[in-house]
Amino acid sequence: MDALDILTDLENVIPFFQPIFSADEHRVIGYEVLGRFKTDDDHISLGPYFLDEGIPEEYRLELDNTVLRKALQQATALDDDVLLFINRDADLLLYDENEELLHLLLEFGEKGVKIERVVIEISFNNHLDDAERIGHLINYYKTYGIKIAFDKLGDSSHQIDLIGLISPTILKVDLQALRSTRLASSFQDIIYSYSLLARKIGATLLFENIEMVYQLQYAWKNGGRYYQGYYLQKPHSQFVDRDILKEQLKNECQQFIDSEKKKLAALFEQTEKFQSVVSELLQKYRKIEKYEELLMVLGKEMENFAFRMYICDENGFQLSPNLFKTQNEWLVQREYVYKNWSWRPYFLENILKMSKEKKGILSDLYSDIETGENVRTFSYPLKDKQFLFIDISYEFILEHLELL
Repeated sequence: MDALDILTDLENVIPFFQPIFSADEHRVIGYEVLGRFKTDDDHISLGPYFLDEGIPEEYRLELDNTVLRKALQQATALDDDVLLFINRDADLLLYDENEELLHLLLEFGEKGVKIERVVIEISFNNHLDDAERIGHLINYYKTYGIKIAFDKLGDSSHQIDLIGLISPTILKVDLQALRSTRLASSFQDIIYSYSLLARKIGATLLFENIEMVYQLQYAWKNGGRYYQGYYLQKPHSQFVDRDILKEQLKNECQQFIDSEKKKLAALFEQTEKFQSVVSELLQKYRKIEKYEELLMVLGKEMENFAFRMYICDENGFQLSPNLFKTQNEWLVQREYVYKNWSWRPYFLENILKMSKEKKGILSDLYSDIETGENVRTFSYPLKDKQFLFIDISYEFILEHLELL
């Protein structure tokens, strides 16, 4: 439809509401407001019109506010702890110099929809130039108690540098990329980074576009507190029963819990096997004092799971060469001697932990800088404040799924 046809028929512009569910309560905690245009036999999404920069700002703003006003009128019937998520383009927020959005929210705050229940989902385009100005504006909105969500986190259009400036309440992650085998691996690394970021700044992760149960499990496992998508509920013109999926979500989360506990138990068991193997081999070759010679005999014994080994001191300085496996032989890489690895995340923390507990540590899964493959490292305390590091091969990890 032509935008002018919609703008001259605002009576048929209506809000739809997509439920957002929580992991801790297994019930609806809020709704995202979506614009629709009612025709004789269908409801057309207004999303493309809100994002069409060819439509003048004042028309898009009027369309936004029409949908919002009607949504707020319906929201007066909601429980007073239900959140209302509204979408706003950063450029339109800057254009709204008369603060129409704020006045509208304050108006309905007096009618029962407290402004503290409003979450503004900010979307950013690729050419946002005035980051500082939008940052100040959003912080101004926050002084009224309005919550801020960063939309399309992980999308190339997102302005990641604004997170530190604004400290949003919610980080919204689109799971659509998880369906692509080409993007899935790198996407998972990015999501892991976002989960750490959310924890650091005290934000909540909301995963959207959940269309299959495995995506729900992925969101749960990666620290998602809020969930949204067609697998759960499609948008409706009316609000759904808040407990509509309570039993289903409770049962599915229990399955996720059982599965994760089994994996963690298997991971613990595999860690104990590494501990036993390394301990026995070091005892067997305890008389070997030269680093390179020790690594060579260990390499032959552990070539079924190791592809790189080296020895460091307590400050992270490498005392030995690298022993690196290439196809069927071990290569000695002497250029690594005296390199320092204390800059690596958790390195010194793990050194102190091994020194205190006198046992090895298995790292989390990470991408190796040199090979680009997903690996883990098993580190083990030696005598005289020295530590052995064993990089576990990707082939071995694939054979032991608990390591993935």
